Amino acid sequence: MQVRIQRVDATLPLPQYATAGAVGFDLLTRETTVIPPHAIGLVPGNVIVAVPEGYALLILPRSSLPRRKSLVCPHSLGVIDQDYHGTTDEIFVQVQNTSDAPVTVERGERIAQGLFVRTDRAEWEEVTSHGKESRGGFGSTGTHG
Repeated sequence: MQVRIQRVDATLPLPQYATAGAVGFDLLTRETTVIPPHAIGLVPGNVIVAVPEGYALLILPRSSLPRRKSLVCPHSLGVIDQDYHGTTDEIFVQVQNTSDAPVTVERGERIAQGLFVRTDRAEWEEVTSHGKESRGGFGSTGTHG
């Protein structure tokens, strides 16, 4: 799949897939960013991506982020739409510092990954009933013990 991408800072490399089997590519931090204790901050990802038609780009935290940096993504993941690629539409990673000390994310550090997923647009067919009984509420299908 060919994807148009623009680097905000061309001295940093393009995002890369770390291994041949990797499904997500690593985003590099454009500038050193300090996240104060318990605060939410935005870390610049250095790229503007023209997401191809029929796809969305998901931005997900790297699995080591909480353990290594005490950072979590408070929104779990970011969604980059097909029309988010204007001149100032750099991808940012929203992170929350869960520690009692400032956390520094260094320029060029990998803290998030991007994943392209296929999407469809729904065409709604409104009904007055689905004709099925309710199966139960939130968390009702698992075994509790």
